[in-house]
Amino acid sequence: MPHILIVEDEAAIADTLVFALQGDGHSTEWVSLGQLALERLRQQPADLVILDIGLPDISGFETCRQLRRFSEVPVMFLSARDSEIDRVVGLEIGADDYVVKPFSPREVSARVRAILKRMAPAPAVAPAPASTPFSLDTLRMQIHYREQLLNLTRHEFRLLQCLLEQPERVFSREQLLDAVGVSADAGYERTIDSHIKSLRAKLRGVAADAEPIQTHRGLGYSYNPAHA
Repeated sequence: MPHILIVEDEAAIADTLVFALQGDGHSTEWVSLGQLALERLRQQPADLVILDIGLPDISGFETCRQLRRFSEVPVMFLSARDSEIDRVVGLEIGADDYVVKPFSPREVSARVRAILKRMAPAPAVAPAPASTPFSLDTLRMQIHYREQLLNLTRHEFRLLQCLLEQPERVFSREQLLDAVGVSADAGYERTIDSHIKSLRAKLRGVAADAEPIQTHRGLGYSYNPAHA
Protein backbone atom coordinates (compact mmCIF):
# COMPACT_ATOMS: atom_id res chain seq x y z
CA MET A 1 0.00 0.00 0.00
CA PRO A 2 1.62 3.32 -1.06
CA HIS A 3 2.24 5.72 1.82
CA ILE A 4 1.68 9.44 1.19
CA LEU A 5 2.87 12.26 3.42
CA ILE A 6 0.65 15.36 3.28
CA VAL A 7 2.33 18.63 4.29
CA GLU A 8 -0.44 21.21 4.63
CA ASP A 9 -1.17 23.79 7.36
CA GLU A 10 -4.91 24.06 6.65
CA ALA A 11 -6.70 21.24 8.46
CA ALA A 12 -9.76 21.32 6.20
CA ILE A 13 -7.65 20.83 3.07
CA ALA A 14 -5.59 18.09 4.71
CA ASP A 15 -8.75 16.27 5.83
CA THR A 16 -10.11 16.40 2.28
CA LEU A 17 -6.89 14.92 0.90
CA VAL A 18 -6.73 12.21 3.57
CA PHE A 19 -10.31 11.16 2.82
CA ALA A 20 -9.75 11.08 -0.96
CA LEU A 21 -6.41 9.27 -0.84
CA GLN A 22 -7.42 6.70 1.74
CA GLY A 23 -10.53 6.01 -0.33
CA ASP A 24 -8.17 5.33 -3.22
CA GLY A 25 -6.30 2.70 -1.23
CA HIS A 26 -3.35 4.73 0.05
CA SER A 27 -2.11 5.13 3.60
CA THR A 28 -1.58 8.75 4.64
CA GLU A 29 0.10 10.88 7.26
CA TRP A 30 -0.37 14.59 7.81
CA VAL A 31 2.02 17.21 9.19
CA SER A 32 1.55 20.98 9.11
CA LEU A 33 5.15 22.25 8.98
CA GLY A 34 7.98 21.88 6.50
CA GLN A 35 10.60 21.09 9.15
CA LEU A 36 8.39 18.39 10.63
CA ALA A 37 8.02 16.87 7.18
CA LEU A 38 11.80 16.80 6.68
CA GLU A 39 12.35 15.17 10.07
CA ARG A 40 9.64 12.62 9.32
CA LEU A 41 11.06 11.76 5.91
CA ARG A 42 14.55 11.29 7.32
CA GLN A 43 13.14 8.72 9.73
CA GLN A 44 10.58 6.99 7.51
CA PRO A 45 10.55 7.32 3.70
CA ALA A 46 7.24 7.90 1.94
CA ASP A 47 6.16 6.88 -1.56
CA LEU A 48 4.98 10.41 -2.40
CA VAL A 49 4.80 13.82 -0.73
CA ILE A 50 1.98 16.32 -1.26
CA LEU A 51 3.53 19.63 -0.30
CA ASP A 52 1.84 22.98 0.19
CA ILE A 53 3.99 25.94 -0.83
CA GLY A 54 2.63 28.45 1.71
CA LEU A 55 3.68 26.80 4.97
CA PRO A 56 4.02 28.83 8.18
CA ASP A 57 7.64 27.91 9.00
CA ILE A 58 9.59 27.42 5.76
CA SER A 59 8.13 27.53 2.27
CA GLY A 60 7.27 24.43 0.32
CA PHE A 61 9.96 25.42 -2.19
CA GLU A 62 12.61 25.49 0.55
CA THR A 63 11.27 22.24 2.00
CA CYS A 64 11.65 20.59 -1.39
CA ARG A 65 15.16 21.95 -1.85
CA GLN A 66 16.24 20.50 1.50
CA LEU A 67 14.41 17.25 0.78
CA ARG A 68 16.31 16.79 -2.48
CA ARG A 69 19.58 16.72 -0.54
CA PHE A 70 18.72 13.29 0.84
CA SER A 71 15.71 11.92 -1.03
CA GLU A 72 14.28 11.59 -4.53
CA VAL A 73 10.74 10.84 -3.31
CA PRO A 74 8.13 12.17 -5.78
CA VAL A 75 6.69 15.56 -4.78
CA MET A 76 3.39 17.17 -5.77
CA PHE A 77 3.10 20.87 -4.94
CA LEU A 78 -0.16 22.47 -3.83
CA SER A 79 -0.47 26.23 -4.11
CA ALA A 80 -2.91 29.09 -4.53
CA ARG A 81 -0.25 30.72 -6.74
CA ASP A 82 -0.85 29.88 -10.39
CA SER A 83 1.73 32.04 -12.17
CA GLU A 84 3.99 30.43 -14.73
CA ILE A 85 7.16 31.33 -12.81
CA ASP A 86 5.92 29.57 -9.67
CA ARG A 87 5.13 26.43 -11.66
CA VAL A 88 8.47 26.49 -13.44
CA VAL A 89 10.41 27.02 -10.20
CA GLY A 90 8.52 24.15 -8.59
CA LEU A 91 9.31 21.74 -11.42
CA GLU A 92 12.93 22.85 -11.73
CA ILE A 93 13.73 22.22 -8.06
CA GLY A 94 12.52 18.65 -8.39
CA ALA A 95 8.74 18.47 -8.16
CA ASP A 96 6.77 15.95 -10.22
CA ASP A 97 3.52 17.89 -10.44
CA TYR A 98 1.97 21.23 -9.45
CA VAL A 99 -1.71 21.55 -8.53
CA VAL A 100 -3.40 24.93 -8.05
CA LYS A 101 -5.93 25.56 -5.27
CA PRO A 102 -8.86 25.23 -5.23
CA PHE A 103 -8.58 21.71 -6.60
CA SER A 104 -10.71 18.63 -7.11
CA PRO A 105 -9.79 15.80 -4.69
CA ARG A 106 -10.55 13.34 -7.47
CA GLU A 107 -8.10 15.11 -9.75
CA VAL A 108 -5.40 14.99 -7.07
CA SER A 109 -6.04 11.26 -6.58
CA ALA A 110 -5.74 10.68 -10.32
CA ARG A 111 -2.49 12.64 -10.49
CA VAL A 112 -1.13 10.67 -7.52
CA ARG A 113 -1.94 7.40 -9.27
CA ALA A 114 -0.23 8.62 -12.44
CA ILE A 115 2.93 9.66 -10.59
CA LEU A 116 3.17 6.38 -8.68
CA LYS A 117 2.69 4.45 -11.90
CA ARG A 118 5.46 6.39 -13.64
CA MET A 119 7.77 5.92 -10.65
CA ALA A 120 7.30 2.14 -10.53
CA PRO A 121 10.71 0.43 -10.85
CA ALA A 122 11.63 -1.22 -14.11
CA PRO A 123 11.25 -5.01 -14.05
CA ALA A 124 14.79 -5.79 -15.14
CA VAL A 125 18.19 -4.37 -15.96
CA ALA A 126 18.15 -2.76 -19.39
CA PRO A 127 21.74 -2.14 -20.50
CA ALA A 128 22.47 0.41 -23.15
CA PRO A 129 23.76 -0.95 -26.46
CA ALA A 130 27.27 -2.43 -26.13
CA SER A 131 28.62 -0.07 -28.79
CA THR A 132 28.15 2.95 -26.55
CA PRO A 133 30.33 4.06 -23.63
CA PHE A 134 27.27 4.09 -21.36
CA SER A 135 26.23 1.34 -18.96
CA LEU A 136 22.61 1.57 -17.79
CA ASP A 137 21.29 -0.26 -14.71
CA THR A 138 17.58 0.43 -14.26
CA LEU A 139 17.28 -1.60 -11.05
CA ARG A 140 19.89 0.43 -9.18
CA MET A 141 19.03 3.60 -11.13
CA GLN A 142 22.67 4.04 -12.06
CA ILE A 143 24.41 5.06 -15.27
CA HIS A 144 28.13 4.74 -15.88
CA TYR A 145 29.77 6.82 -18.59
CA ARG A 146 33.19 5.67 -19.76
CA GLU A 147 33.29 3.45 -16.66
CA GLN A 148 32.61 6.36 -14.31
CA LEU A 149 29.43 6.46 -12.22
CA LEU A 150 27.41 9.59 -12.94
CA ASN A 151 25.94 11.43 -9.95
CA LEU A 152 22.42 11.96 -11.30
CA THR A 153 19.16 13.17 -9.83
CA ARG A 154 16.10 10.99 -10.43
CA HIS A 155 14.92 13.29 -13.22
CA GLU A 156 18.36 13.32 -14.86
CA PHE A 157 18.55 9.52 -14.69
CA ARG A 158 15.18 9.02 -16.36
CA LEU A 159 15.92 11.66 -18.97
CA LEU A 160 19.26 10.10 -19.93
CA GLN A 161 17.74 6.60 -19.80
CA CYS A 162 15.05 7.66 -22.27
CA LEU A 163 17.63 9.04 -24.71
CA LEU A 164 20.00 6.08 -24.39
CA GLU A 165 17.34 3.46 -25.00
CA GLN A 166 16.49 4.89 -28.43
CA PRO A 167 19.69 6.27 -29.99
CA GLU A 168 19.27 8.98 -32.61
CA ARG A 169 15.54 9.30 -32.03
CA VAL A 170 14.55 12.94 -31.59
CA PHE A 171 12.37 13.43 -28.52
CA SER A 172 10.26 16.55 -28.08
CA ARG A 173 10.41 18.40 -24.79
CA GLU A 174 6.88 17.22 -23.98
CA GLN A 175 7.90 13.59 -24.54
CA LEU A 176 10.96 14.00 -22.34
CA LEU A 177 8.93 15.74 -19.66
CA ASP A 178 6.68 12.70 -19.55
CA ALA A 179 9.70 10.37 -19.53
CA VAL A 180 11.20 11.97 -16.41
CA GLY A 181 7.92 11.51 -14.58
CA VAL A 182 6.60 15.07 -14.62
CA SER A 183 2.98 15.41 -15.63
CA ALA A 184 2.96 16.57 -19.23
CA ASP A 185 -0.19 18.62 -18.67
CA ALA A 186 1.69 20.66 -16.07
CA GLY A 187 3.24 22.34 -19.11
CA TYR A 188 6.52 24.24 -19.07
CA GLU A 189 8.53 21.92 -21.28
CA ARG A 190 11.43 24.38 -20.99
CA THR A 191 12.29 22.78 -17.64
CA ILE A 192 13.76 19.99 -19.78
CA ASP A 193 16.35 22.49 -21.05
CA SER A 194 17.55 22.97 -17.48
CA HIS A 195 17.91 19.20 -16.96
CA ILE A 196 19.73 18.83 -20.30
CA LYS A 197 22.15 21.61 -19.34
CA SER A 198 22.91 19.90 -16.03
CA LEU A 199 23.33 16.51 -17.73
CA ARG A 200 25.73 17.91 -20.30
CA ALA A 201 27.86 19.48 -17.56
CA LYS A 202 28.14 16.12 -15.79
CA LEU A 203 29.01 14.30 -19.02
CA ARG A 204 31.67 16.89 -19.88
CA GLY A 205 33.13 16.32 -16.43
CA VAL A 206 33.98 12.83 -17.65
CA ALA A 207 34.75 13.57 -21.32
CA ALA A 208 35.17 17.24 -22.12
CA ASP A 209 35.40 16.70 -25.87
CA ALA A 210 32.26 14.56 -26.23
CA GLU A 211 28.73 15.77 -27.04
CA PRO A 212 26.43 12.70 -26.84
CA ILE A 213 23.24 14.76 -26.35
CA GLN A 214 22.33 16.58 -29.54
CA THR A 215 20.02 19.59 -29.84
CA HIS A 216 17.53 19.72 -32.71
CA ARG A 217 16.27 23.28 -32.87
CA GLY A 218 12.52 23.55 -32.76
CA LEU A 219 12.20 19.80 -32.25
CA GLY A 220 13.97 18.55 -29.12
CA TYR A 221 16.94 16.35 -28.20
CA SER A 222 18.52 13.04 -29.14
CA TYR A 223 21.39 10.77 -28.14
CA ASN A 224 24.03 10.25 -30.84
CA PRO A 225 26.48 7.39 -30.09
CA ALA A 226 28.90 8.74 -32.70
CA HIS A 227 29.55 11.81 -30.50
CA ALA A 228 29.80 9.91 -27.19
